[in-house]
Order: sequence, then C-alpha cells, then structure tokens
Amino acid sequence: MFRLFRTINLAIKSLLLHKLRSALTMLGIVFGVFSVIAMLAIGEGASKQAQDQVLELGATNIIVRSVKPPQQTSSNSSGNSSFILRYGLLRDDLKLLSKENIPAIKRSVPIREVNSEVRYRHREMNCRIVGCTAGYYETNNLNLRDGRFITEHDQDKIDTVAVIASEVAETLFPGEDPIGKSIQVKGEYYEVRGVTRTRGATAAIGGSLAGQDYNKDVYIPLRTMQVRMGDDNIQRQQGSFSAESVQLHQITLQLEGDEKKEAEDIVIPVSEVVRETMRINHKDTDDWAIIVPMELLEQAKQIQLIFNLVLGSIAAISLVVGGIGIMNIMLATVTERTREIGVRRALGARQRDIIEQFLVETIVLSGVGGAIGMLLGWLTPQIFSVTQTVFDMFSSEAVEIDSGFNNMFADLTPDVQPWTLGLAFGISVGIGIIFGVYPAMAAARLDPIEALRHE
Repeated sequence: MFRLFRTINLAIKSLLLHKLRSALTMLGIVFGVFSVIAMLAIGEGASKQAQDQVLELGATNIIVRSVKPPQQTSSNSSGNSSFILRYGLLRDDLKLLSKENIPAIKRSVPIREVNSEVRYRHREMNCRIVGCTAGYYETNNLNLRDGRFITEHDQDKIDTVAVIASEVAETLFPGEDPIGKSIQVKGEYYEVRGVTRTRGATAAIGGSLAGQDYNKDVYIPLRTMQVRMGDDNIQRQQGSFSAESVQLHQITLQLEGDEKKEAEDIVIPVSEVVRETMRINHKDTDDWAIIVPMELLEQAKQIQLIFNLVLGSIAAISLVVGGIGIMNIMLATVTERTREIGVRRALGARQRDIIEQFLVETIVLSGVGGAIGMLLGWLTPQIFSVTQTVFDMFSSEAVEIDSGFNNMFADLTPDVQPWTLGLAFGISVGIGIIFGVYPAMAAARLDPIEALRHE
C-alpha cells in the first residue's frame, strides 16, 4: 500500500509540473464522460415521456377507431353533393364489443367527434365537440375544476348539457363563472355543468394515434348528440359542400385485470378477438383500426434500447478522442523525461516500475477527468433546464420556432440513471489504461545507457 501511495504521489507531482497541459488533456475525458451520461439521460427521458403518453391511453385498454377511407368523388361545381361518405364504427359494433359477448371487457366507452364553432354572446371559438358517456371521464384521466361531468342520467334524459375544457372556459367566459350559462353549438343551446382542468396536449404516438389537445373540447351526452345533430356532418365552402356520416368515431375497451401484472397476458389475446369481431361485422371494408397501447409500450421499450445504444455510441467517440489525447501527451512526456527514466533504471528500477509509473499517471488523468464528468453528468437535468430557458428566451425574441418542436423539448426531462454514472466512469478509466499502455511500454523499453546520454 505504501508503494502504491508513493507511486500515486509521484504521478500527481509529475502532472502538476505541467498544469495547463494536464488540464487540457483531462478536458477530453471530462467532456467524453459528460457526453455519455447526458446522451443516455436524454434518451431515457425521451423514452419515459413516450411510455408515459402510451400509459395515459391505459395499459389495459384497447382502442378501436374509425378510419376515413380515401374519398373517390367530391361535390360537384353546382353545389350538389354526389354522395354522403359513410364509414367507420357502428352502434352495432358497440353492442358486439361488450361484456356480454367478450367477458374480459370491463367497460366499453363510445365517443363521436365533430369540429364546430361554439358561441357565447359575442364570443366564439372553434372546438372539438365530443359526444360521450360518463365512462369517458375515467378512461381519459380527466380532472374537474368546477361542477360535474356527464352522467348516465343526462344520457337517459337526452339533456342538452355540456362540460367545457379550461381553454374554452377562458376564451368564452373571461372573468366569469361558466357554470349554469348556455353555449350555442350548431344552433342548439347547451347548459354548462362542469369545467375540466388544464391538461397537457398528447403527442402523436408512433403514427398510430393522432395528438390531441383536450383543452379545446366540449363534452355533451352521446345520445343528445345523436338526436340533436344526427350522424351526418355537412360542411359548406364557397358554393360546394362535402358530407360524411359516422355513427361512432372511437370505442375504448377497458379490460379486467391489474395493469402491471396481468395486462400483457390479457390485452393481446383479447385484441385478437376484437379484430376478428370487427372483420366479421365490417366485411370488405377497411374503415376501422385497432390501437393497443400495450403493443405501443413494447415498441417504445425496444426503441429506447436502440436509442440508448446509438446515443451512447456517438458520445463514446468523444471518450476515444480523449484517450488519443492522453496517449499523445504521454508519448511527449516520455521524450521529455528520457533522462529521468535512465536515472531511475540506473538506480535499480525495473521495467515494471517504469510501466507502473506512467500507467498510474494516465489513470490519475482519466480518473479525475471521469469524476468531474460524472459530476457534470449528474447535473444534466439542471443544465438542460437552464439551456432550455436560454433557448426559449432567445427564440421568442429573435426567431419563431416551430411550436411542435418547441413543445417536444418543453416536456422533455433528462433522466439520469445511476448505472450510467458508474458505466461512464469505468469506461473513462479503461480508456486511460488502454491508451496509456503503449507510452508506458515505450518508456520501459528505453536503454538505460542511451537514456542517460539523452540531452
């Protein structure tokens, strides 16, 4: 132990003789370790964000969506519609996809969506009108700010009541309490019974499900929408109009079982049963699709692994560059200290002692650099937050950044995993040893007589 301590002490003294050179060499390792940890943290954070968005859909849920087929003909120039495009889920599908027919289903939650202008006095706003049942509240993890949500009583009575989202309330009722007041939707008046809390918009997931901004929604009873608006949706523009007929846009199936333990065993087999049921009821049509969040979650985990490997490999290149820098400096050091090596060999030092001396110096360089890099890597979330704040400040003043790109990074939080700290530090020390062996061997192979003659 005393011999090792003496060797380390000698290595530190040798490195301190050239402080600037040693510090610059160490920087390569510092930034290499920091890059590895930061890249893996960002990859982990992005993966966690994607998985959280999938889990918001429900690990034990199966989502059946209407898919609009390519429209082959459109309205003619005289303004008469050539046809009404009929597609999508039917109310008969809802009956088939029920607990009575598929025992594993706990609840079937249907919805119908219509984009429409919503008015209150002189104020107006374009919103998504969602015809739904009481189960929609729990299925989509909504939270109420005031009032209540749609109830089964509203469905049975076909009441003209509505629940509005936070942004709708702020736009149509600035400084007012919307509860009890009436809004106008497609010529009908609906009494506001509740207001939902602000909720972050969901990003599109894997191309399978479109992003959704829940803050611009107006929720009304599904039966009320069916009676008051019908199944046909007609849009007129400049002397022509298009029309489509959809009974239901989505059916969310909640399954029995614990989300963590039994989801995979239940969801996948039931999803196959649902597919076969839909194929039977929609022969020769391709106007529906099934989204299984559990499958998307597995895909997200596979993407995370690939993402981490790619980012880690790219960051590891900087560590290799730092190792090359160490080798370069140590080779120059061997040349400078040739006479010192000759004196030590003449006094009885063995080749192994010379190798140990130079290897310890490279380990000290890479070890200290790795420790500083670990500290910076551990602070990655704070550094990312500060960088994001500066970026937002300059982008808002100078350049208009695409909102989707900006929102993606606004919700991203790097997640530093403890194992990445140890991995990056171990790699840095390993790089120091690998790139320090050759200079150490070169120093040990010097002939003592020639080394003493060196000027």
